[in-house]
Amino acid sequence: MSLPPEKASELKQLIHQQLSKMDVHGRIREILAETIREELAPDQQHLSTEDLIKALRRRGIIDDVMKELNFVTDSVEQELPSSPKQPICFDRQSTLKKTNIDPTRRYLYLQVLGGKAFLEHLQEPEPLPGQVCSTFTLCLHYRNQRFRSKPVPCACEPDFHDGFLLEVHRESLGDGTRMADSTTMLSISDPIHMVLIKTDIFGETTLVASYFLEWRSVLGSENGVTSLTVELMGVGTESKVSVGILNIKLEMYPPLNQTLSQEVVNTQLALERQKTAEKERLFLVYAKQWWREYLQIRPSHNSRLVKIFAQDENGINRPVCSYVKPLRAGRLLDTPRQAARFVNVLGYERAPVIGGGGKQEQWCTLLAFLCRNKGDCEDHANLLCSLLLGYGLEAFVCVGTKAKGVPHAWVMTCGTDGTITFWESLTGHRYIHKPASPDEPPVAEQPKPLYPYRTIGCVFNHQMFLGNCQPSDAVETCVFDLNDESKWKPMSEEAIKSVCAPGATTSLPPFPPLCASTIDASVTSNEIEMQLRLLVSEHRKDLGLTTVWEDQLSYLLSPALASYEFERTTSISAGNEEFQDAIRRAVPDGHTFKGFPIHFVYRNARRAFATCLRSPFCEEIICCRGDQVRLAVRVRVFTYPESACAVWIMFACECAP
Repeated sequence: MSLPPEKASELKQLIHQQLSKMDVHGRIREILAETIREELAPDQQHLSTEDLIKALRRRGIIDDVMKELNFVTDSVEQELPSSPKQPICFDRQSTLKKTNIDPTRRYLYLQVLGGKAFLEHLQEPEPLPGQVCSTFTLCLHYRNQRFRSKPVPCACEPDFHDGFLLEVHRESLGDGTRMADSTTMLSISDPIHMVLIKTDIFGETTLVASYFLEWRSVLGSENGVTSLTVELMGVGTESKVSVGILNIKLEMYPPLNQTLSQEVVNTQLALERQKTAEKERLFLVYAKQWWREYLQIRPSHNSRLVKIFAQDENGINRPVCSYVKPLRAGRLLDTPRQAARFVNVLGYERAPVIGGGGKQEQWCTLLAFLCRNKGDCEDHANLLCSLLLGYGLEAFVCVGTKAKGVPHAWVMTCGTDGTITFWESLTGHRYIHKPASPDEPPVAEQPKPLYPYRTIGCVFNHQMFLGNCQPSDAVETCVFDLNDESKWKPMSEEAIKSVCAPGATTSLPPFPPLCASTIDASVTSNEIEMQLRLLVSEHRKDLGLTTVWEDQLSYLLSPALASYEFERTTSISAGNEEFQDAIRRAVPDGHTFKGFPIHFVYRNARRAFATCLRSPFCEEIICCRGDQVRLAVRVRVFTYPESACAVWIMFACECAP
């Protein structure tokens, strides 16, 4: 296969870089000297090329080089100009996972060269080979490109050694096909968002740190290469406490023909910070004025949940409108209801708080929420609202309370016919809102609300913020005519746009794209099912019972599990008749069939089994006694983006009377 000259030149350069990195030339010189000393006869004047290659093969040099230069088979295939470039990842084992680097584009090569001072893990013992241990994973996002490091064992000095090749492009200016020069790149203010996740031995994830790396210092460095020491701070209540340090090296590829002076780079960054600070100051002044006007309408408004700002994981106050943006899921999600199901299966966990004193507020940036795979109700509502906006719906996040005055956030969509629909992001349930009229006489029958919401203080999306200024903030009597300023006090859309529009300020975290699931649904379903069979058999053995599995009955449970997930996604029940008919045929006359379905959003079989045993009905099936008892269990894992999954399990038994 022939290569274009620029590809051949690029390939040679990459191979040369790798050989230099491995110090192959030095090792060849050593072997040459050693061979001449040991093997060259006195009457021989020179070594042949064959003799030298044999010596290199014998000492494993050629094998080492071929292992390191591990090219994928499609590495030199031409791509269509319109096809998106795959992110190129470098790491210690394989220098070139992909070699389809476009020589007309500019790349930033970011290397993470170890960590230190992670003092929380100072006493962490060295893991034994094969031992399961807690791990750190570093997740990166830059201009619609996402990367994830290999998990490394948690330690005081974690062994991070990963590299990521980030494409630097400026498609918004229409010159996405041209190689960006130093001046153009200096105007690209997007930071590299780095999120550090800890995964414990049970698979539970914790957000350790969230950091925005300003990479443009490399533009003023000699040869376009610079090394940085990044101090990671904690999150939430620990946002002022250092959790560790990462050593990072940045390098431009291809090398810059002309670097900028460090003074020019620093001046540009200072100007951006100044403009951002001024915009944020003006918005704060406007927000205070808006709040004063809102309180003048009715003093009791002071007790309503009107949330204009919210703290992110780094403890920074940001306008709530900046947490929402139209988000397209590509081909990963097909419908708004499927999007609601995806958000629902992401785990729910309130922000951790040290000691008492009520709920700790923490609205996570989208990358931190997705990488952690769980978050609070506000995180779920912000993501669902963003996805519904991406599907072209008029969606808003609602902030209010549930029963007993517990603060809560959910999503609302406004139909073109005036229909108001509430979406509960934690369950995927949808509710049609029909307002009760407070002016009706007491004898008049009012529609009883099915939703769990009690009060509502404000609604917002990426462009609008409206405070509820109706006499009562009760949801059941609320009228959602958002254009009526006597019922909803709006904020200036221009003011919101000045700090929340994409690119408005450099402090605005960019939204990452969703990633496809890496979970193999069939393999995972089988693994969990085998583990559950083993756990059931052991449990029954402890009770002095034998266990007989009925494979055919287990298989017949599959349609029911598929039907349950379909119903959760579409709110339509289907296929139940066929399932019931199959079970009636499979169970002998006079025998009893019992089944217990249950749903989880995690894949830990032991934890799921412990939860199932807490149900008296499930325990009755698992511990069933009698003649001709046959047990069945079926597991079906349904995968969603970001490796989120819905796990359905059904235990069943048939026995003689």
